[in-house]
Amino acid sequence: MLQIAKIKENSEGIAQRLDLRGINGKERVAKILSIDEKRRAVQHKKEELLAQMNQLSAAIGDLFKAGKREEADLKKAETAAIKESIKLAEGEYKQVENELTDLLNDTPNAPHSSVQPGQSEKDNVEVFSWGEIPDLGTKAKPHWEIASEAALIDFELGVKITGAGFPVYTGVGAKLQRALINFFLNEAGASGYTEVQVPIMVNEDSAYATGQLPDKEGQMYHAAVDDFYMIPTAEVPVTNIFRDTILKEEELPKKLTGYTPCFRREAGSYGKDVRGLNRLHQFDKVEIVQVVHPDKSYDVLDEMVEHVKVLMEKLELPYRILLLCGGDMGFTSAKTFDFEVWSAAQKRWLEVSSVSCFESYQSNRLKCRFKNKETGKNELVHTLNGSALALPRIVAALLENNQLDGNRIHIPKALQPYLGMEEIVY
Repeated sequence: MLQIAKIKENSEGIAQRLDLRGINGKERVAKILSIDEKRRAVQHKKEELLAQMNQLSAAIGDLFKAGKREEADLKKAETAAIKESIKLAEGEYKQVENELTDLLNDTPNAPHSSVQPGQSEKDNVEVFSWGEIPDLGTKAKPHWEIASEAALIDFELGVKITGAGFPVYTGVGAKLQRALINFFLNEAGASGYTEVQVPIMVNEDSAYATGQLPDKEGQMYHAAVDDFYMIPTAEVPVTNIFRDTILKEEELPKKLTGYTPCFRREAGSYGKDVRGLNRLHQFDKVEIVQVVHPDKSYDVLDEMVEHVKVLMEKLELPYRILLLCGGDMGFTSAKTFDFEVWSAAQKRWLEVSSVSCFESYQSNRLKCRFKNKETGKNELVHTLNGSALALPRIVAALLENNQLDGNRIHIPKALQPYLGMEEIVY
């Protein structure tokens, strides 16, 4: 969540940045500061009452020592009224504090100054593109047809076992999944990321810390009996490794990567967007996460974007990078770049990665800090993450863009050692 101290320091700037989200930033900031002022007033009132109680207790003690029992008993009677006032003040403080917390939880991150205004994906800005768009003519098959004919993926079997959006990968299809996962993890390792294997279910505190709760509650699968949530991305458990932690400045940056299956309800999805691998309820993804010094976060964001660019180019897939506008960014993000790959048969762009900087929005919830060597004070770190990469649409693009005559699929050179073949022939 946003820091009260930062809002006070730059209330006008925060308000203007929140405007990019399509909300009234000036009104929201004013309301936050007003409730905070009320909270501090109640806190001051409570502290004054406690001071009165301490003074009265000291006076009663002195009277008892002086043998003035009757006067002491009269003073003790006065404490009852003060105790009741303290109790009321504590209740009022808790109510105001909860009101402030709820408002901050309902307030998205303030976009970075480089983020453009806009309300939807139509307002996103293309900042980079690579590769030639393949023209396969009218005979190009969509990936779901290729996957079925080549016995790579059985969508109907997944429906039988669980339901729509839970495909079964078979034979070479399963090996292709494993090959991509290993390729992505090895590339991350070569870039200095430490691999971790994390739980795929998290508790409420973890989901709250990275911003999935309360914002995305309806999009997560919830195991109600144990109150665990199936993770929508490895970002959640990996970032929570640093919850309630004070790091040394020399430990930064922390660079972690992890592979997990991911689970998303995708409520409201329909039509062509859900065909084949376009939108699933369970899918595999390799995530990269960094915890960094606040002065370094946007340099690190550029570094992480470059990492994903290398992956896309080694897979020989034409792609573009979009800088998301304020209205299309995730709730917790300060700046996000989306990677989209070209789907030759569907003739459209498919999102395969988001790389985001959250500044201190997540770390404020995480209570993740570092000790500044110069000031000796504990400061909030900045967090970043990115998909590197999500598998379903990468597989879709690999099958569609690389289809050859004679029922063959070309395998990119970088992936061949992992899959053990140059072509999939069916």
